[in-house]
Amino acid sequence: MEPTTVILLVVLLLFVLLAFGVHIGVALGTSGILGLVLLLGVQGAMVNVQSLPYGTTALYTLAIVPMFILMGSFFSEAGFTRDAFQAAEAWLGRLRGGMAAATVVACAAFGAVTGSSVANAAVFSRIALPEMVDRGIDKRLAAGVVAAAGTLASLIPPSLLLVIFAIITEQSVRLLLIAGFLPGIVSVLMFIASIILRVTLNPSLIGRETASLGRGKDREPKLPQYSWGNRFKSLRNVWSFIAVFGVVMGGIYVGWFTPTQAGAVGATTALLLGFLPGRNIIGRKLWESLKSTGATTCAILMILVGGTFMARFLGHSGAVRDLSDFLLGLAMPPIFYFLVYCVLVLILGMFLEAFAILVLVLPLMYPILTDVGYHPIFIGIMTIKLIEIGLITPPVGLNVYVVRSASPIPLSQREAFGGIYPFIAAELITIIVLYLFPQLILFVPNLVE
Repeated sequence: MEPTTVILLVVLLLFVLLAFGVHIGVALGTSGILGLVLLLGVQGAMVNVQSLPYGTTALYTLAIVPMFILMGSFFSEAGFTRDAFQAAEAWLGRLRGGMAAATVVACAAFGAVTGSSVANAAVFSRIALPEMVDRGIDKRLAAGVVAAAGTLASLIPPSLLLVIFAIITEQSVRLLLIAGFLPGIVSVLMFIASIILRVTLNPSLIGRETASLGRGKDREPKLPQYSWGNRFKSLRNVWSFIAVFGVVMGGIYVGWFTPTQAGAVGATTALLLGFLPGRNIIGRKLWESLKSTGATTCAILMILVGGTFMARFLGHSGAVRDLSDFLLGLAMPPIFYFLVYCVLVLILGMFLEAFAILVLVLPLMYPILTDVGYHPIFIGIMTIKLIEIGLITPPVGLNVYVVRSASPIPLSQREAFGGIYPFIAAELITIIVLYLFPQLILFVPNLVE
């Protein structure tokens, strides 16, 4: 059978399986194995079936994945996330749209210890979203803030997606994690600027918050008052985030730990902090942390194994070589290839889970981008930014559906997606800024090297 025909059959099978709700890892693996059977025969395919799963997962570097997940689970179960939200609210809550801005900052803080955007969105759907709606903030804005700010965990170190990118492309996990720091700050500032601009142009989005800003004498202030003493006092509750982030990223930065060791140290530190008075991370909470870590890790590994089968099939079919030869043969400027890559990732992001996008698109496009001169670390950060957009873009918009399902307040699909589009615009502007000023990405890694 001709390779082109096989590729079409495999792609068709993949979309059929996904349409029937088959797990993306299983769909990728099944489609990839069928393609290998049609190209190499049963015996040739079985050689790959016997070796690829172990070869893909038996990597020392992959041990960082459950460690980072466990670290975030311990923090969530111990209640540290509420402390971060309350501290951010104490400092920003008096601004116009300040509670929404505080949610962004709190999500960034939790992202610095969890690395999972889905976990970030789920946690703050339960903590911040009811508080915002209770203060009169429009449901669409509140849901959009939580969904968009949840994606910050994908970029701010320690990021699971950056770890997987490093493994697939055989780049330094250490440098990629460090590179996410400044772009993460830029993303936070861009989200906050977007919120301030929106509520300034449309004050009705923050409803009763306007009362606290002196709009109308008949309206009673709803927001709490924070003295400078209370603001500084609130910082005492976030020292745990600073401690864990400092241990993990500080250890990686100065070279005390490898990233995998840093993950283990971070998880252990988070566990010890969970035994502090009032945290009580024992019994059921400890078991829930371990159980959720195991389930999430297995799901990620399934996607990696399935994606490896698909990548191996694409390699044997010649699709990777043919695509590379075709695009490079066009002799276009580098920005053309980057825009092609952006469009491809954005389209896939509308339908597929983040880890699946990495294992599908990187074998095809990463060699092309490096051939035309883009730095591997630059590609990594920009890829995560593009995936962030996919996490909040319909029709799938995984983070948006997580917010809707985890929220204690009923949200229609229209309300859940209604406030997300300005944040997508903010993400696109951030990508343009990072492209025009690549040193925002490369400065810290170059400093370390």
